[in-house]
Amino acid sequence: MIVFKEVETLTKYISKIDKTHTIGFVPTMGALHKGHLSLIKRANDENDFTVVSIFVNPTQFDKAEDLNKYPRTLNTDLDLLEKVDCNIVFVPSVQEVYPVNATSEIFNFAGLDKYMEGLFREGHFDGVGTVVKRLLEIVKPDNAYFGEKDYQQLLIIKKMVETEKLPVNIIGCDIYREPDGLAMSSRNIRLSKEQRKEAPQIFKTLNEAKEMFKNSSISEVKAYVEQVFQKNKLLELEYFEIADASSLKPVTTKKPGEKYRGFIAVFAGKIRLIDNIALN
Repeated sequence: MIVFKEVETLTKYISKIDKTHTIGFVPTMGALHKGHLSLIKRANDENDFTVVSIFVNPTQFDKAEDLNKYPRTLNTDLDLLEKVDCNIVFVPSVQEVYPVNATSEIFNFAGLDKYMEGLFREGHFDGVGTVVKRLLEIVKPDNAYFGEKDYQQLLIIKKMVETEKLPVNIIGCDIYREPDGLAMSSRNIRLSKEQRKEAPQIFKTLNEAKEMFKNSSISEVKAYVEQVFQKNKLLELEYFEIADASSLKPVTTKKPGEKYRGFIAVFAGKIRLIDNIALN
C-alpha cells in the first residue's frame, strides 16, 4: 500500500499504470468502518487497482461546528486499509485539493438537490459535487463506489458526472448495517450509550413504514412515522419523506408502476443520522 499526500506525486504514479488495468476509487472522509470496507472490497473484486481517498471536505459542511467535530482517525484508518489490501491511499491537505480557494462550484443537478437533505443543508450538494469532481479528475478511475445510505447524494453524483461528461462509472452499493439494523456511519461513534441503544429505532421504523406502504396511503405512513418519534425521548425526527426513487420529488399519492423510497433524518442530541429504504 502506497500513501500519497500530494496531487502531483499521485497523478504521476497513476499515469504509469498500464491502460489495460482498471482503477476503482472509493472517496471517504475517514473514520472508516465496515461500510467503507465493503465498498473497498467490491472495488478490489472488480478492478486491478483500488484507490481510497481520505479527505474531510470543508465545502460540504453547512455548519463549522460539524466540520470541527467530524471524527479524524487517520492512523487507525491506514491500518484498516492495509488489512483490506488497498493499493493506493490519497490523504491530501485542503490546499492540495483546493489550491486557490476552498469554495464550491455551482451545479445544475436537475432538481435532485431541492428536496430532503437539500432543504436542511444549504449548499451541501454543491460542496459534495465540487470535491467529488475534483477527486475524480485527479484519480481518473474507471469505476467509483458510493454507498446507498446517502442515496440522494448517489443520484446527485451520477447527475454531476453525466453533465460534466466525466469518463467514470458510478456504482451504488447496498447500505451496510450493524447487526441491530443501524446504518453504519462515522457519526455513530459519537453516540452516547443511551443514544446508541435507541438508534436502531430508525431502521425499525423504516421497515414498519415499508410494510404499511403496501396497504396505507402516503399520508397515513408519514403520520405513523411522526408518531413513533414523538414518543421517543432520545431521538428527534427532522424529516421523513416519501419520494419518487428516480426524481427524488416527494409524492402524496401512489401511482402504479412507480418506484418509491422513504428518506429519514433524525437527531440524537446534536448528532444527525440519516437512512433510507426502498418501499416497493
